[in-house]
Amino acid sequence: MVTLNTNGGRARLLLIAERKSHSDPDFFSGFRGAPVALTFHPTSHIYHGVVSKCKILHGRYLATPWLSSPHFQTAFLNFFGNPPAFSYRRQLFHASDGGTIALDWLTSSDISRGAFEVNHTISKDDTTPLVVVIPGLTSDSTSSYIKHLAFGLATHGWNVVVSNHRGLGGVSITSDCFYNAGWTEDARVVIDYLHHQYPKAPLFAIGTSIGANILVKYLGEDREKVPVAGAVAICSPWDLLIGDRFICRRLLQKLYDRALTIGLQGYAKLHEPRYSRLANWEGIKKSRSIRDFDNFATCLVGKFETVDTYYRRSTSTPYVLNVSVPLLCISALDDPVCTREAIPWDECRANKNIVLATIKHGGHLAFFEGITGSRLWWVRATDEFIGVLHSSSHMHKKKTEITEQKASIESSIDQGPYVNVREDGMVAAVGSAHAGNKSVEHFTGLGSIQDKTVLATEQTQQQTETKSDVAGSGGEVSGECSSLQRIKCFDVITASKRWLDHLLFRKNGKSVWLLVYIAIITSWPILGSALRIFSSKKKLRKFSAATSHRR
Repeated sequence: MVTLNTNGGRARLLLIAERKSHSDPDFFSGFRGAPVALTFHPTSHIYHGVVSKCKILHGRYLATPWLSSPHFQTAFLNFFGNPPAFSYRRQLFHASDGGTIALDWLTSSDISRGAFEVNHTISKDDTTPLVVVIPGLTSDSTSSYIKHLAFGLATHGWNVVVSNHRGLGGVSITSDCFYNAGWTEDARVVIDYLHHQYPKAPLFAIGTSIGANILVKYLGEDREKVPVAGAVAICSPWDLLIGDRFICRRLLQKLYDRALTIGLQGYAKLHEPRYSRLANWEGIKKSRSIRDFDNFATCLVGKFETVDTYYRRSTSTPYVLNVSVPLLCISALDDPVCTREAIPWDECRANKNIVLATIKHGGHLAFFEGITGSRLWWVRATDEFIGVLHSSSHMHKKKTEITEQKASIESSIDQGPYVNVREDGMVAAVGSAHAGNKSVEHFTGLGSIQDKTVLATEQTQQQTETKSDVAGSGGEVSGECSSLQRIKCFDVITASKRWLDHLLFRKNGKSVWLLVYIAIITSWPILGSALRIFSSKKKLRKFSAATSHRR
């Protein structure tokens, strides 16, 4: 059990492990349900600015009474699930390697019209928030929990697109590239595509199970560069090595292992021609566990040396500290598939952008609530979180966009060519090539260049070169030479003045001291000569006065 205490206005998290039976029913607590335990950094702006305003995350979760066991919840979700009835609008996205990804859309207008015949298209200038959903292992847009999520978000005004894994959702594999637990490239290209297509729509991402592992890994890999405003990870396995050891530990876990393996074999059967060519088809058919399937299929297709190597490289835990977007993670402590032993408590607490919500009950991706079990608690919690985040000032903005905005402002102020001055006094020309609204600087002859630039007068030099080409011979040449000398002298003075102004008005103290140093070095010979003349004149006067006094 995880309890949240406050002391002196700062949050402190006390983790108290209590091993109790998974089948512990809620009526022992008077049908009040179990509290939601939150793990976060004491100074987390995501908690204080967003999660603190989420009533569901600060309430209690009461499981459906007849689904209090995590095994009942998980089994009911997969075999029944009570999903809402609606239809998606399909879009086929073609990756650069030739692969095909099925994007299934459900927009808010589809729900508001009352008819689930989806023909609505989104305009490029639409500002309605867009949510990308990444399903779990062998799941697609037709899975019960995905339909619960898509329908719940669309009902509350969101546009939802489910990014199905390759080979799922009724789409054939069209390249030799398959998805796996650590394959983030598909999520990356789909999210970038959606951000480019709908630049005015805030983009959120939700990952479930293996999809959550992929999402967190992607967020950690790309850090500030992701165009995602916020994200949610539901029932992530976190550490695949720990999960592999856990799922074959006891009889019940072995049953889940076997069930998931059958699902993977069914997936492979759909794409037998490619698997038989790229992997060990006989080994796939004889697989009795996920590890067996990964050994005969995933490792061969994905070019991993061993199964453990694949699990280590695909684990999302090492990337948790690098996540730079607001991220809510939800896990059940009684999850029979993704063990609580793999939850990165310390990493989540150390990252100010992450809030981890753990609940005593819920099973794997289930969290049924209500007498009829018609709702999923985590769907409501997710909808509330991204809703509060969307109305706050804590949404993440892509770092490159901010940099481009600053660069465009700076380039509009000063778009001339430059001369770079290094610490050792060396000078090198810097050209400025413009492409559209962007400015690209080309540095020549320098390695590491400090931020000391001087505006040059390249246009004037071009004018003088043109004049010299047009000029004839004899007296005309001498006249042009004299005018060239005057122009060049003026150019040197102008460049020097601008350089001095640039250095003097910089806030960097090093530039001022560099200027003082240059002034002393360059003026010392003149000062030395002046002092010698002054001292010699003084000595001459004293000698003259002494001579006249003797006379």
